[in-house]
Amino acid sequence: MDTNRRTLLRQGAGVVTGIALTGCNTLDAARTLPPSDPVVAPETRSPRGPVFIEGRRVKTIDVHAHCYVPEALTLLGAEATAVLPPVKGVKEHFIVVEERLRAMDAMRIDMEILSINPFWYRREQAITERIVRIQNEKMAELCAVNPQRLGAFAALSLQFPEVAVRELEYAFTKLGMKGAAIGASVGGTDFSDPQFHPVWAKAEELGATLFIHPQSTPELAKRFKGNGWLSNVIGNPLDTTIALQHLIFEGTLDRFPKLKICAAHGGGYLPSYAPRSDHGCFVSPQNCDPSIVLKKKPTEYLNQLYFDALVFTPEALRHLVAQVGASQVMIGTDHPIPWEDNPVDHILNTPSLSAADRMAILGDNARRLLNLPA
Repeated sequence: MDTNRRTLLRQGAGVVTGIALTGCNTLDAARTLPPSDPVVAPETRSPRGPVFIEGRRVKTIDVHAHCYVPEALTLLGAEATAVLPPVKGVKEHFIVVEERLRAMDAMRIDMEILSINPFWYRREQAITERIVRIQNEKMAELCAVNPQRLGAFAALSLQFPEVAVRELEYAFTKLGMKGAAIGASVGGTDFSDPQFHPVWAKAEELGATLFIHPQSTPELAKRFKGNGWLSNVIGNPLDTTIALQHLIFEGTLDRFPKLKICAAHGGGYLPSYAPRSDHGCFVSPQNCDPSIVLKKKPTEYLNQLYFDALVFTPEALRHLVAQVGASQVMIGTDHPIPWEDNPVDHILNTPSLSAADRMAILGDNARRLLNLPA
């Protein structure tokens, strides 16, 4: 990264649709800021600061955190406002580094892996390639300034698979990104469709992780209307559930057995009711394709997938771990959207987890999956 770019990262600022966007200060300056103390019930309050388990310092890694790149949004002109989610924390998507690191310290998160939810899947190739290239290079620059605190998943022009293959290889081998963030489908076309096989083959070859983040289930938009933000509360977990089931039942995971996939929000509903999957084709073989013969039971594929721990309660986390294994679960916060302000406490205060389980979920699994240094 050249000197001018480094200066811009530290000092720059911009505006899209009236929102102050970007600026960075050094890691040392940010680390001197005192962390806030989130509200936790006294009986479950954990000491602030670095996490130690059985005398061992655990590096806590959040694989599900978000940001926006203002230079990419400006390419959309007036349409940029439609990209921003209607949530608390939207301003903080535009990273000011000292503020982001202070928020991470308050949550006891040592490292975030940043991603951007795809907003370009329905756009033409030329503009999509520009958006993706700008985002990937800007995020790589941001992480290069703070490599111990920030990493990133690349964006891909997934509606153009041959382009996505090149983007993934460039981002992973040249920019040092940890893999790629993808939706749960491309305009309703599921990832089991053969057109995407070259992308999965390249990810498997590189050892790049694919982080699946849903974008509701648009086909049910009418039924999601009404109170409760059901397009997200129901639609997002459902979108992920459908994506994973297609990857399993269409034989995609058999075709790419070393493909590394991490699913947001605890994998949606699939881990909560996985055993039903083992019975469907037995009960109704006429609704299954006899030419697809899976190599193992549908539920067994969950043990080769990865999931974030954004499931809110100790009982939900206990069940997720019981279904998929502690080796497959990692911290996920959705930060800066305030779904989970105490992610480390959530794991430390789940009584069913052993010390080894907690160390794995808090950081060891992510470090292994993403080839991060200790």
